[in-house]
Amino acid sequence: MKSNDPIPKDSPLDHTMNLMREGYEFLSHRMERFQTDLFETRVMGQKVLCIRGAEAVKLFYDPERFKRHRATPKRIQKSLFGENAIQTMDDKAHLHRKQLFLSMMKPEDEQELARLTHETWRRVAEGWKKSRPIVLFDEAKRVLCQVACEWAEVPLKSTEIDRRAEDFHAMVDAFGAVGPRHWRGRKGRRRTERWIQSIIHQVRTGSLQAREGSPLYKVSYHRELNGKLLDERMAAIELINVLRPIVAIATFISFAAIALQEHPEWQERLKNGSNEEFHMFVQEVRRYYPFAPLIGAKVRKSFTWKGVRFKKGRLVFLDMYGTNHDPKLWDEPDAFRPERFQERKDSLYDFIPQGGGDPTKGHRCPGEGITVEVMKTTMDFLVNDIDYDVPDQDISYSLSRMPTRPESGYIMANIERKYEHA
Repeated sequence: MKSNDPIPKDSPLDHTMNLMREGYEFLSHRMERFQTDLFETRVMGQKVLCIRGAEAVKLFYDPERFKRHRATPKRIQKSLFGENAIQTMDDKAHLHRKQLFLSMMKPEDEQELARLTHETWRRVAEGWKKSRPIVLFDEAKRVLCQVACEWAEVPLKSTEIDRRAEDFHAMVDAFGAVGPRHWRGRKGRRRTERWIQSIIHQVRTGSLQAREGSPLYKVSYHRELNGKLLDERMAAIELINVLRPIVAIATFISFAAIALQEHPEWQERLKNGSNEEFHMFVQEVRRYYPFAPLIGAKVRKSFTWKGVRFKKGRLVFLDMYGTNHDPKLWDEPDAFRPERFQERKDSLYDFIPQGGGDPTKGHRCPGEGITVEVMKTTMDFLVNDIDYDVPDQDISYSLSRMPTRPESGYIMANIERKYEHA
């Protein structure tokens, strides 16, 4: 690096394979080495500027400076998001589509999903045999698939639950993957798009009745700025973008169970705990454990920030995991301390497990409230509705795997339902 160069640069080689190997810590490793929150590297054959921290988040979510169009690789669109979905849109078209999602994720929707989640956990637990262990991660995928479809009023046969839950998960699991995992994600997406598209078609032709105001109805009859209905495939893609993230909460649930085990004082505290205590615990799970590693966007028009020129069209990575563990933002970031959220004011820029910025205007996930409420009611179920043992198992998780999850999926044994005796 030249002495007058305003930005540290990684070696000129392409670092795509290093990103795959280092995973969540790829960006942070270099930021620690360079002692900066801004550096340049080369990934996927192009130069990339990498940023971290609250100021960086505020910059990154400025729609005047960044755009999402053509920033998401096709391989991710074809597995995780769907091609040309809301995550790839900008400006008026994005805001108009965003209103569709916001209309389905109001506080009353969050509470309804929480209610359905608790009911479904209890119903599913009726079928658990005390002598047979269960894998929480697998059970959570199936429970949340049922919850998401029931809430959205998407018909789901009991014989379909396992297949649909696995396909939703495969889409998420394909992020950052190559080979079989990635191809499973693509296959799961194709199969799910065909399924949901057929349902959209039935609604529009009148062979399936959708309640007005239900997510299925809203997506089926959403009109774009030009007044036209979404084509059936795009409507299916966006309805999947409502359902899939709910199933993905299974990852947070498995990590939350680990947190309960490793911090038994919180298991005791949550027994008949207050809503505030559940909220603190869930938020710290979302901050501490790995979920989304990074997110990309492209510079809309050239500008200078911190003495560095951000050229039009340049790809920029925001370090989400690193920002949630930034010692400049968090006291003891590598310690699990739910108490930190007790008096903490909500911030749009330093707590970004599911993105940053204003959720009503920008690209921050509008479903964060759903995530929090589903996690809270699941923690209530685990702590107050059942007793269980945790057999020896490997609950470690690899930060080189994107996305990651506990190796064992969190095995629970000798489960006994408390509410049977209430």
